[in-house]
Amino acid sequence: MCTDPSWKSAIGLVLDAIEYQQKSTIDMQKSDKIYYAFSRNTNNQIDTLVNDVGVPGKNCGLSKSPFRPSDDAHRLPFSIASNAMASVSLAQISDVLKQGACQNSDLSSRAASLSKTLKQAVEQWGVVTHQVFGKIYAYEVDGFGSFYSMDDAGIPSILSLPALGFTTIDDPVYQQTRKLLLSDYNPYFFSGSAGEGIGGPHIGLGWIWPMGIINRALTSNNDTEIRQCLNMLKTSSAGTGFMHESFWKDDVTKYTRSWFAWCNTLFGELILW
Repeated sequence: MCTDPSWKSAIGLVLDAIEYQQKSTIDMQKSDKIYYAFSRNTNNQIDTLVNDVGVPGKNCGLSKSPFRPSDDAHRLPFSIASNAMASVSLAQISDVLKQGACQNSDLSSRAASLSKTLKQAVEQWGVVTHQVFGKIYAYEVDGFGSFYSMDDAGIPSILSLPALGFTTIDDPVYQQTRKLLLSDYNPYFFSGSAGEGIGGPHIGLGWIWPMGIINRALTSNNDTEIRQCLNMLKTSSAGTGFMHESFWKDDVTKYTRSWFAWCNTLFGELILW
C-alpha cells in the first residue's frame, strides 16, 4: 500500500488537516476563505456547533476536533484524548515512512515533528489541577486556560490513554485522573443495580456504555477489577450474545442498539488481550 503514490498523498493531506486545525479560531476566520464549519437546525445543542465553528480555541499547539468520537459536539475545541491518539499515530506513521519502499524522509520528519508538538501541547495544556484530585488529564481545553473535566465512553477517551500508547497505567497523573473518572466527580459515570461505568451525553444520564467498561478492563492491571468488568459485560448482553451501545444502570434488558459493531470489535480485542 505504501508504494502507491496516492497513499503518501493521503498522509500529506492528513498532516495538512491536523496542522490547519492548530490555528486559532479567530485567525482561521480572518484569513481563510474556506474553513471547517457545521450547523444544523436542532433542539439538541450537542448536534451542532456554536456559531457554525464551535467555541473559540487559541493557538497552543493542539489541534481542534469539533466533534467527539460519539458524534456529539465538543464543549471546548481541543480534545486531549484525540490529540494524544494523534501524537501516537503520527509517531507510528513516521516510523513506517522510514522503511524500505515506504521511505519518504520529508513526510516522515513532518509527521515526527507534529507528533512531538501535539505531545508537548497535551502535557502543557491537558494536564490541569483539579480541586479534589490534584493533577489530572482534562477532557477538553480551549487554549485560553479553561478546561472541562469528565470522560465519555467513546474512544479515544481519557480512560483509554494507556491503551492508546500515550502513557502508562502507573503514570501518577493518569492514576489520579482514573480515580476521578470512575467516581461521581465524572458527570457521566453511572452506578446502579445492573452495573457501573462511563456513559456520555449521546444517550443521556443513567445509561452505561459497555465500551467504557471494556476501556476500564484494558487499562487495569488489577485482576479483581478486570474480572468485575468481564462479569458486568457478560451480564450487560442480556442473553443476546452481543455488546450493546448502552444499558440502563438498573436493568440490562433496557439497552440501545441490539448489535453495536464498534463495541463488539473492542470486546474481541479485550478477550484477545
